[in-house]
Amino acid sequence: MGNMMTDFSLQLKHKNAICYSGYRHGQDPRSGVFPSYEQIKEDLLILVQHWSVLRLYDCSHHAHMVLSVIRNESLPLQIMLGVDLAAEVSNPNCPWGAHYPEHELQLNQHVNQQHIMRMIDFANAYPEIVFSVSIGNEASVEWNDHMVPVDRLIHYARQVKAGCTQPVTFCENYVPWTNKLLPLVEHLDFISIHTYPAWEYKSVDEAIAYTQENYQLVKAVHPKVPIVVTEAGWTTRSNGRGIEVHNANEQIQMKYYQDLMHWAELNDVLTFVFEAFDEPWKGSDDENEPEKHWGLFYENRQPKPVMQALFDQPQRYNKAV
Repeated sequence: MGNMMTDFSLQLKHKNAICYSGYRHGQDPRSGVFPSYEQIKEDLLILVQHWSVLRLYDCSHHAHMVLSVIRNESLPLQIMLGVDLAAEVSNPNCPWGAHYPEHELQLNQHVNQQHIMRMIDFANAYPEIVFSVSIGNEASVEWNDHMVPVDRLIHYARQVKAGCTQPVTFCENYVPWTNKLLPLVEHLDFISIHTYPAWEYKSVDEAIAYTQENYQLVKAVHPKVPIVVTEAGWTTRSNGRGIEVHNANEQIQMKYYQDLMHWAELNDVLTFVFEAFDEPWKGSDDENEPEKHWGLFYENRQPKPVMQALFDQPQRYNKAV
């Protein structure tokens, strides 16, 4: 375990935390079409009314704009900053195909290195906002299309720890933490797990118990390491691929969210809800593609039923509060 910041244990206490990505209709990180400053400001003025911690997934123009808005508008928001790693090896276990030519894998490694350096730069440029950094997202789980070997993850963790003062983590499905990621843990300050009962065909009545099992499974293997939940949520629509149609709706989302928040607060676990807003660019072109519908708010920024009790009236954030 690395040297932790003096207030690190306080940072990992339960607070309202959410995953944020601000892409709207017609915007897509893959094509370099990013939300504007004013659009991100609109989003953050919504989120700051209930959340104090946000998780970002990359160090693109989008992330830099988020950090700029928070600083310029003096918003009381803390950020977990991340990098979007590309595949450094092919993965024959990926159901939708993840075989890449060697020259592409070498290029990806070069680009990943640039992203790591950019994250270090952002962390150092915004030390009052970035409270932790993640070296990647779901880059080791058996089914992914952007596999990065564990030794490379260790390399990135060492590099980031040497380059900035913020605590370092890696965000991944709960399963790899019990086996292949064991060598990585000693190079991290805390573990970040993802738990998705819906993807594992659990009903909402089984869901929170399953999330607890996922958490306890990792905790049993790493009893002395702090553990954060960096993704947990429920989609409100599905085309039946991976999640049954009947198991994806707004009422189920509300029930799981309420159960999740009760558990997180009761057990003092920092838990990032996935996610703030629906993202139409994600997944297939099917309008019922589940990847598009995990938001607590619709793409038009109106609250889904899960948030309507909190956001039923227009509210304004007041800096003086």
